[in-house]
This record gives sequence, structure tokens and C-alpha cells, in this order.
Amino acid sequence: MKVVIGSDKDGFVLKEKVKHYLKEHDYEVLDVTPEPAVDFVESSLRVTRKVLENGIEKAIMFDEYGVGSAMASNKVKGMITANLNEERTAHMTAMHNGAKAIALGSGIVGEKLAYSIVQHYLDAKYAGGRHQIRLNMLEEMI
Repeated sequence: MKVVIGSDKDGFVLKEKVKHYLKEHDYEVLDVTPEPAVDFVESSLRVTRKVLENGIEKAIMFDEYGVGSAMASNKVKGMITANLNEERTAHMTAMHNGAKAIALGSGIVGEKLAYSIVQHYLDAKYAGGRHQIRLNMLEEMI
């Protein structure tokens, strides 16, 4: 599975640790920020564009709190990014909301919790069905 990752300067250390984790678990990692972006808007938009332009199903964004990356990414039509800090929501946002990306805050989530959140997100498959109705509604919004 291909996973796009990207970070600003505040999330960079955690991104590098998660990148190593992903590679150890045989994921193909596409890092759009080999050097940290100046701010979360830049890094999240790099991730978002890579996902949408290449049909990639999963991505992870990092900044200090996760909120900024999620907000910036969700401004782009067709993108669904969830800010997460625990495992259950990571699973459910992928399964019910079809999240194409998650955002993690290095100031909120530690290394071991980040690994667990990431794995729960990556293991979950989008269920479709009744959930697609809501995604269609989101897509129709201006």
C-alpha cells in the first residue's frame, strides 16, 4: 500500500519516526517533505495534491496539533482529512468517512500512540454503502 506523508517543521521529528515505522511494515512511503515545510498549509497541501492527483487512498500529515493540517487539507474539494489523537476514531474515520488522510499533532500524540493510530487507520477499509450518501453530500457542498 502506498502512503503519502508530509510535515511542517513542528511535526517533522514524529513524521520521520512514523516513516521508519511504515517502511519496517512494508508500506511504500511517498514523503512529500524530505525537508520540513515552513508551515502546515504548505505541507498539508503537498500531501493533498499528491493524494488527489494520483488516486492514493491513504495519507498522513503532521504538525504540532494536527488541526491546522486537517483544516487546510479539507479546504480542497474532494479531500477528507481527520485530525486524530486516538485509535478508535482512526479506524472509524477510515471505515465510515472514507478519510483519505489523517493529521497527527506532535505536541499531542507521542511516538507509540502515533504508531497505533496509524496502524488502525491503515488497517481499516472504507465500508461504502449507507456511508457513501454522506460523502456525496459533502462533495456537493460549495
